[in-house]
Amino acid sequence: MATDTHPGKTGAGAAGPSLRRLLLDNGALTALVVLLLAMSLLSGDFLTTQNLLNVGVQAAVTAILAFGVTFVIVSAGIDLSVGSVAALSATVLAWSATSAGMPVVLAVLLAVATGIACGFVNGALVAYGKLPSFIATLAMLSIARGLSLVISQGSPIAFPDSVSTLGDTLGGWLPVPVLVMIAMGLITALVLARTYLGRSMYAIGGNEEAARLSGLRVKKQKLAIYALSGLFAAVAGIVLASRLTSAQPQAAQGYELDAIAAVVIGGASLAGGVGKASGTLIGALILAVLRNGLNLMSVSAFWQQVVIGVVIALAVLLDTLRRKAGSGAPSSAGSSAAGPGSPGSGRRGAMKAGLALVCVAAVIAAVTFFNNSGSSGGNTRVGMSLSTLNNPFFVQMKAGAQAEAKAAGIDLTVTDAQNDASQQANQLQNFTSSGVDSIIVNPVDSDAVGPAVRSANDADIPVVAADRGVNKAQTATLVASDNVAGGKLAAKALADKLGGKGSIVVLQGTAGTSASRERGAGFAAGIKAYPGIKVVATQPADFDRTKGLDVMTNLLQGHPGITGVFAENDEMALGAVKALGAKAGKSVSVIGFDGTPDGLKAVGAGTLYASVAQQPKELGKIAVQNAVRAADDKKVAGTVKVPVKVVTRQNVADFS
Repeated sequence: MATDTHPGKTGAGAAGPSLRRLLLDNGALTALVVLLLAMSLLSGDFLTTQNLLNVGVQAAVTAILAFGVTFVIVSAGIDLSVGSVAALSATVLAWSATSAGMPVVLAVLLAVATGIACGFVNGALVAYGKLPSFIATLAMLSIARGLSLVISQGSPIAFPDSVSTLGDTLGGWLPVPVLVMIAMGLITALVLARTYLGRSMYAIGGNEEAARLSGLRVKKQKLAIYALSGLFAAVAGIVLASRLTSAQPQAAQGYELDAIAAVVIGGASLAGGVGKASGTLIGALILAVLRNGLNLMSVSAFWQQVVIGVVIALAVLLDTLRRKAGSGAPSSAGSSAAGPGSPGSGRRGAMKAGLALVCVAAVIAAVTFFNNSGSSGGNTRVGMSLSTLNNPFFVQMKAGAQAEAKAAGIDLTVTDAQNDASQQANQLQNFTSSGVDSIIVNPVDSDAVGPAVRSANDADIPVVAADRGVNKAQTATLVASDNVAGGKLAAKALADKLGGKGSIVVLQGTAGTSASRERGAGFAAGIKAYPGIKVVATQPADFDRTKGLDVMTNLLQGHPGITGVFAENDEMALGAVKALGAKAGKSVSVIGFDGTPDGLKAVGAGTLYASVAQQPKELGKIAVQNAVRAADDKKVAGTVKVPVKVVTRQNVADFS
């Protein structure tokens, strides 16, 4: 009888230790479990079915990219090109299916072939060209991104409806991106564990020379490894574009770093020879949980980056210490030191548990000390997603919105999309799942934000568009200045200043953004009325002052006799002023756009001739007012225009 009952006791008693051992032996899994518990305690909106599905969707693209990168890292390489290859593959699909009129099936195959070809080139450069993988893939990062911009001409391309279903749900609740992520994860696990190529990856990563001497054709294996990474990048690009219903030439910027972080967090070693698909998936989920949870808790967009970096470092440290502790354990099968109940094991477990608690402490500290910078207390809850907070115009818009929210007692949460349409879609999904009363969105791209806004429509949450409109979705109102009209005003002001004659250059904003397209189109239409003015160069400077300085410096080498500059925002205009030096405001007239404090200061000093001012603080204030009205089911106008005005030295004091 004793023998009958003993197994039952062992099984029941072993369940706890087995789970504990599983967590202690996997630092990334421990960190994920602790983060899930922490987020559940800190936010009542986190542990809901809809939000957990959101986390899965938001992890999907990073996870698929990371699965491909896992192959490369296991073989002791690195692939920095996957984000750009994803964007290029999606652009190829959209262009070939629309502009080229190719059948969708062939367009998809061409997109996949594009990813494989990019990976094959990477592998050839590494294996046969003897280039370090860092350099080879860095070059491909630039090449693929450039080709994406060339093919799309810098503008988003609508995605075929038949392929866009990859971004939808099955049965109205199960996201297809999650299914694709799971499928690609299973393929990764199968390749690593059950194929000759997978075993070759571990052998090459462990000791490449030993693998070669053992008879492995290392060069051919590397071709296959990098081609696989390119294939996975293509799939990720297609899934991302499907979510956004458009191929964005600037999509997936920086995603290669998230992919590498996910692989390393999941337990892989950058030295090679170690890594698995399940660990990579856990790493991607950790990143998604962090971003989702911090959004729900209204942590400031700036502090989110700090917290994510700290927790990533702690998660990797946890796993590193686990490995060191494991390597120092006795190897004897009969040694009790390696057992789950041994003193050494307990000390290691306590150390790992302590580090996991530090992860939670980092999140709690961020919420405690920095939560107020992202929200304003109140009853009505409004979410606001801005395209970027690295631009003074949008910083002022945020300030105006927060001032109005504070005065009205509104709980306003502001997030920063960092000019990433996918990240903005995630933020809007988080707002929707948390049940805010209304949403304000300043779109990175008017088309890409459509699906996320439609989800808010389905949840009966009113959406207010700010500065830029939303396509293919319903909005309660659009609060904006007319960018096209502003561009025309800039053209007239510059032409009048030059007397209808001269040579000018145009500094464009970030390729593909609606603000750049609209301002540029308005200026181009307005300047046509002055045949004596010739546009000698048009170059993008990404709405950035430093890039404006660099691009203007380069243009002056080829066009030293220009008499005017139009920049699509004040930041680029101020960079151009710096490049022009003494010429600014004298022999060369520069006009900017936005009416930022620095821009108006330069106008007053005479170095900047004029700025088309949009009054961003007023725009933010009016957006909040209309969001509250919409939340209260009050009538709001379909469009609310904030007046634009050309500010020159003569009227800058009145405007300020």
